[in-house]
Amino acid sequence: MQISENFEHDFLLDAVLYLCAVTLRQQKYGRLIQKELSDIFFRRKNDFLGNAFVTIAEVRMSPDLSVAKVFISMMLAKDKNVVLSGLNAHKGEIRKELGNRIRNQARIIPELVFVIDEVEENAQRIEDLIKNLNIPKE
Repeated sequence: MQISENFEHDFLLDAVLYLCAVTLRQQKYGRLIQKELSDIFFRRKNDFLGNAFVTIAEVRMSPDLSVAKVFISMMLAKDKNVVLSGLNAHKGEIRKELGNRIRNQARIIPELVFVIDEVEENAQRIEDLIKNLNIPKE
């Protein structure tokens, strides 16, 4: 299997375009949401997550700050869809707790959309592909 020569260039270009399209306000608000949700998950883990260990990889905000797309990393979880459905079942409670924490810092408490972050799995898959490349010695 051969990896595209422009893979690294394309990846960096996508990252730069995303960062240019997102305003500083969205980035700051996303980091605030990420920090507070991480703390909520840490303190109330058994209520929302059961026995699963999750981390919040990233939070992307909509331009009007009304929707937060929360990327959840679950490296050690056996069934990621069960954990995701558990989070979605408690979405109202999580949003209320978030609102109680950030109500003095934000006018809008965003709608939460939980998404499984697949960056680590993709990185592992690419690393495995690179290891399996048959490169002849010169």
